[in-house]
Amino acid sequence: MDAAKPLFSYRPHWAKRFGTAPFLPMSRAEMDALGWDACDVILVTGDAYIDHPSFGMALVGRLLEAQGFRVGIIAQPDWQSAEAFKALGRPTLYFGVTAGNMDSMVNRYTSERKIRSDDAYTPGGEGNKRPDRAVLVYSQRCREAYPEVPVVLGGIEASLRRIAHYDYWSDTVRRSALPDSKADILLFGNAERALVELTHRLAKGEKISDITDLRGTAFMRRGIPDGWAELDSTSVDVPGGVLIHASPYAEPAGCAKETGQAVVFQPPPRPDRQHTVVRLPSYEQVKADPLLYAHASRVLHLESNPGNARALVQAHGARDVWVNPPPVPLETEELDRVYELPYARRPHPAYGEAKIPAWEMIRFSVAIMRGCFGGCTFCSITEHEGRIIQSRSEASVLREVEEVRDKTPGFTGVISDLGGPTANMYRLKCKDPKIESACRRLSCVYPDICVNMGTDHGPLVSLYRKARALRGVKKVLIGSGVRYDLAVRSKEYVRELAAHHVGGYLKIAPEHTEGGPLSKMMKPGIDTYYRFKELFDAYSREAKKEQYLIPYFIGGHPGTTDEDMLNLALWLKANDFRPDQVQTFLPTPMALATAMYHSHRNPLKRVTRKGEEVPVPFGARQRKLHKAFLRYHDPENWPLLRETLKRMGRADLIGNAKKCLVPAWQPAGAGREGDKETRRPRPTAPAPRRQKPAPRGRR
Repeated sequence: MDAAKPLFSYRPHWAKRFGTAPFLPMSRAEMDALGWDACDVILVTGDAYIDHPSFGMALVGRLLEAQGFRVGIIAQPDWQSAEAFKALGRPTLYFGVTAGNMDSMVNRYTSERKIRSDDAYTPGGEGNKRPDRAVLVYSQRCREAYPEVPVVLGGIEASLRRIAHYDYWSDTVRRSALPDSKADILLFGNAERALVELTHRLAKGEKISDITDLRGTAFMRRGIPDGWAELDSTSVDVPGGVLIHASPYAEPAGCAKETGQAVVFQPPPRPDRQHTVVRLPSYEQVKADPLLYAHASRVLHLESNPGNARALVQAHGARDVWVNPPPVPLETEELDRVYELPYARRPHPAYGEAKIPAWEMIRFSVAIMRGCFGGCTFCSITEHEGRIIQSRSEASVLREVEEVRDKTPGFTGVISDLGGPTANMYRLKCKDPKIESACRRLSCVYPDICVNMGTDHGPLVSLYRKARALRGVKKVLIGSGVRYDLAVRSKEYVRELAAHHVGGYLKIAPEHTEGGPLSKMMKPGIDTYYRFKELFDAYSREAKKEQYLIPYFIGGHPGTTDEDMLNLALWLKANDFRPDQVQTFLPTPMALATAMYHSHRNPLKRVTRKGEEVPVPFGARQRKLHKAFLRYHDPENWPLLRETLKRMGRADLIGNAKKCLVPAWQPAGAGREGDKETRRPRPTAPAPRRQKPAPRGRR
């Protein structure tokens, strides 16, 4: 991996003299008050502007401000015309465009493709404040407002659409966001390094079209530049039946040298990895052939380690989308400084007293790390943030806890979370940097925890203890999900968690009980859940606390059959779980599970035409059925479940016996139209009184 220039080592831009803004301006009046005649960078976002490091536009804006640039914010603009995009005038350098903290399609639609009525990132939770595929719409409006100003895409929506991708909402493969948005460059992943260098180089007068050497960026170009070797992706991971490969012993394949009577084959020299680009199947090919789509998805994930990834290229018509290797992760000192920039730590005053649900959720929480090496196939975290954990120092985290205590209105002494994508990956890393930089595994914990992965939870336990010992801090809760297959490696961590950091319920995510879907999710078996539950229950009793685990499950995931969902429903009933809110698999761009959903093939292995076929719950009815199994206790689902159980030959599970999943009777007004009410048999003895409330999971 190339050594990266330190993030805060650049000479500040001349506008550093203006100092720090109390809030990044959202109006010309605020710019005037700061003495600005223009913004250097204008960030356009689909979220309300909350000046807090948990919100991307604030983190990026404050980072650029620290580099000396004048940064303005256009938050949730009216996208019907370009007028709202002229509110701060013409930026001197570029527009930075993001959909916000969430993908706009995931934010706006349910897994059933229904429009959501609310938006957690909008004042008052009001819905419909952002367009579909927001990065495309915002970019086009920026172009209309100031055609000559460069447009830079970033954030999770752009990151997951950097190459051709399956779009669940239109049920088709769409082009990369670059050609559709007409943007000049796309920054993917945690893009601080690329963003800072790009901005400084533009400020020095470089043309954005000439900046093609930044890691973590994608752009359009024609042809392969001189000095680069092109490698076809089929030689990286061969998809069977797609190409006929020449014999490696044929003379034209390499250099044949005469040595007496024998001909010795000498393969051509291996090209320099740093100047090799892997050509993926074109947009037109992956759109026409789902198997090639799965192959391209697998290759992209294999080329995702910053230590050994090569550049990727994918043709879109006459031009190529060129994707440079992923960014080099931030060092601890750099991450500390990013999170300790002078954030106001509250929403912009323009929103008045309006409640913003996402802010209410995180206002008393502190992020301690980034990244996730779990590699769950349905999750976007690894694709966006990478598998290498970036951790803050203990001192930096404790300073932020004190800042929450001292500066956040309404603080009552409870820190709602010390976490990140996963609560207990803090400071966990590969034991050998050389092994880490050479590794091409898709997960560090599946099918089992890698022998080279450190699992020492000692630094995290120390952090917990010091945080709750701070003056004014009454309790520190853990709201992020706990990776329990890691937690069972540290009994001390589980004891600490159960004794001090759980508010009655702890969320964890087994996702399923059956081996078929778990193998396609890259999740551990249910036995690991039992081992964690045994420890958690024992340490809860030791602490004299009545606490429960809330397990989350997914319905409709590739690899899941109706029988799998029935077994999961029986497990839920046997364990007295009645989930209120459940999750149906949502195919998001670039996820490996999405490649399974679209291709019915398994990209966790080599993708071949005769390779493993993956059963996919496809269509509204089957997806509804899988959700109904998770909510077996809801009378609305009983007619569908009774019909399905009869079809599966499991009518024995219909009735009033303890072993039954659903009763034979149906209450009036519940279930599908036309289902008639049948009278429930009157019990001959009073029903036993429940001793404990059934835990109700929330997703």
